[in-house]
Amino acid sequence: MKVTLIQTHLFWEDREKNILHFDTLIDSIKEETDLIVLPEMFTTGFTMKPEIFAESGGETLTWLKIKAKEKKAVITGSVSVAEGENYFNRLFWVEPSGNFSTYDKRHLFRMAKEDEHYTPGTKKIITKIKDLKICPLICYDLRFPVWSRNRWRSAVSKPLAGGKVQKTQKGSWEYDVLLYVANWPEVRSYPWKQLLIARAIENQCYVIGVNRIGKDGNNFEHSGDSLVINPRGEIISKTKANQESIETIFLDKNYLEDYKKIFPVGLDADSLDMG
Repeated sequence: MKVTLIQTHLFWEDREKNILHFDTLIDSIKEETDLIVLPEMFTTGFTMKPEIFAESGGETLTWLKIKAKEKKAVITGSVSVAEGENYFNRLFWVEPSGNFSTYDKRHLFRMAKEDEHYTPGTKKIITKIKDLKICPLICYDLRFPVWSRNRWRSAVSKPLAGGKVQKTQKGSWEYDVLLYVANWPEVRSYPWKQLLIARAIENQCYVIGVNRIGKDGNNFEHSGDSLVINPRGEIISKTKANQESIETIFLDKNYLEDYKKIFPVGLDADSLDMG
């Protein structure tokens, strides 16, 4: 699978300018790709004024469908959305066919009072491109490893004492790729990079993190630091900090499967119940 990262600045609370900007950037992608990733709240920046800027008519979703069809690729990114009396930081996963899925940000960034303006999501989604299963999440979700946890779905299990079950290699993991779209400020760029690496190692998966650059309307600088990381925790992308860039990277399912066969640490992981 080929994934394209778009790391760029955003126009503060200006949907029209951002759509025109991303229109140009997406059209500039000449290499064939399967997935195009945009940052969190890519039409507005990280706005805490959803009562003014949240969409209710699906304008951006319509645009995403057009671009996905044109590029013959899935496009994803999050948008401030109004639904009934609630507002959501909603990720759209839009396929070339026009079919789409959504994920509402689970962990709302209380330090910016996001939890006072938006409603948290309750369910993850698992999508698929070619032979890779993908779990898309949003920004602050990165800090919560239980929510991000890759789970083993056993086809066969062995009973142990105390009612516990031993995992076997007959089964499948919930996902192969963990993806985060973000508006993560430069002042916390170190934990951004370290947490992305940690999620790749502990879940034995590829991790994609796409972040914006530039200063937002609250004078917070963003350095981007968009990354693609392999299941060993190695950075395989070349995107530079503080630079607008478009990078396409190949994710190899065979490499992932071979690594998990020779080092199946996940089979010894503790079971978790989100309850």
